[in-house]
Amino acid sequence: MSLTSALTQQLSRRPQRLALLEQIAVQGSITRAAKAAGLSYKAAWDAIDELNNLAERPLVERTVGGKGGGGARLSAEGERILALYKRLESLQARLLECAESEHDLELLGRLMLRTSARNQLSGRVLDIVAQGRNDLVNVELSGGGRIQAQITHDSTEKLELVPGQAVVALIKAGWLRLQSISATPDEQVNQLQGRVEEILEAEDGPCEVRIGLPSGQTLCALVEGERLARLDLKVGEPVRAQFAPGQVLLGTAL
Repeated sequence: MSLTSALTQQLSRRPQRLALLEQIAVQGSITRAAKAAGLSYKAAWDAIDELNNLAERPLVERTVGGKGGGGARLSAEGERILALYKRLESLQARLLECAESEHDLELLGRLMLRTSARNQLSGRVLDIVAQGRNDLVNVELSGGGRIQAQITHDSTEKLELVPGQAVVALIKAGWLRLQSISATPDEQVNQLQGRVEEILEAEDGPCEVRIGLPSGQTLCALVEGERLARLDLKVGEPVRAQFAPGQVLLGTAL
């Protein structure tokens, strides 16, 4: 994909909450603004609640009922934030022109991500399978390997997930369950195999086990001392890390 095409695609994928903010300024109606932003009426109201909760001061002022399914307008703070975002888009366009490839920007987005989860694995969405109110998102990790994440359908829509999209999979260290390679794997769980790189024992609390994956990525698992003793793991030995799809959080760049 050329940089021009990447630029066009990137700018056309404006986050839905900000697209809704812009349409509220134009339409003055929740119903019309939701339709223009590609959201359901309920999703639009939810997005407005989120926008107002995330901001220090409300961005949207609304009235319930009335013609068009309820009126809404941007507050002075909302108008300021929308103008600021449009300036950011302009700067983003200039940045894209300077980047050697779109992957440069994806990498910068991952590097700037801050989270309490110890394990952060980059990858791309392979496909999304609907399961009632939830979705099963299949992710191919950078350097090989696949995992599944089970998230709500609302989360899929909020993240605007589509096949091929770059994502970061977040897994807390305490959610990893280690097994020896000779043990029978549990069913319906994610499994990543690697080698023990380091074991940091603790006098009080779980021990930390660092696992090197074939891709060059590293996992960190917290294991209680008693279980660690039963596993009898040693540095350099192969090990399997397991975790459930529901224990995978997904993140995307703005």
